[in-house]
Amino acid sequence: MFIGHQGVAFAAKKAAPGVSLGALFLASMWLDLAWPVFLLLGIETVEIKPGITKIMPLDFVSYPYSHSLLFAALWGTAFGLVYWMLRRDSRGAVVLGTLVVSHWVLDFVVHRPDMPLYPGSIRLGLDLWDSVPATLIVEFVIFGGGVAIYLLTTKPGDRIGRYAISGLVLVLLAMYIGSLVGPPPPGWQPIAYSNFGSLLFPLWAWWADKHRTPRDRLAPPRAAAELRSP
Repeated sequence: MFIGHQGVAFAAKKAAPGVSLGALFLASMWLDLAWPVFLLLGIETVEIKPGITKIMPLDFVSYPYSHSLLFAALWGTAFGLVYWMLRRDSRGAVVLGTLVVSHWVLDFVVHRPDMPLYPGSIRLGLDLWDSVPATLIVEFVIFGGGVAIYLLTTKPGDRIGRYAISGLVLVLLAMYIGSLVGPPPPGWQPIAYSNFGSLLFPLWAWWADKHRTPRDRLAPPRAAAELRSP
């Protein structure tokens, strides 16, 4: 899954309004950021096979340490623990850890049966990528729903808060559409390095989110407002 991961991150702002959207993005993308490290170290393997699915031309030969359910749970636990140590925010830590694990769940829906439960286990997947219409519907519903929840949960504090989020959404959509119509990657190395480039999105989300305010903090309680009135 692609923009579906960011859609879940957008929606998670409602569950943890005190957590930066940048941290939510980072958690939702964490497995895909760990994956190129293992590729470059020669620990995990991917091959280019155009036509293997109608959406994705990659054969994920082996990626148990970045994309098995067991390691997703371990990564999620570590991510949440580090956040808790830095912020002492239990709710935020749980939401972030859950977001990391949600990546495996969403990938299980779209991938071929190549998602391991643990290193050396059977591999699972519902293969939604073999249907272009179904894939597009699921991706856009999750992404659109997540963005809508975020916009209903927060309000821009200034022009940056309004236009930076709009720009982020448009760029994510454009890159997703480009990945669908563009040619297959020339090799696995460009895939690995381009995945590191996706770190731009958590940074962008953090910047935009700093210029937005949770809606429940915008106005004082009605009683307090009435006390201040003449």
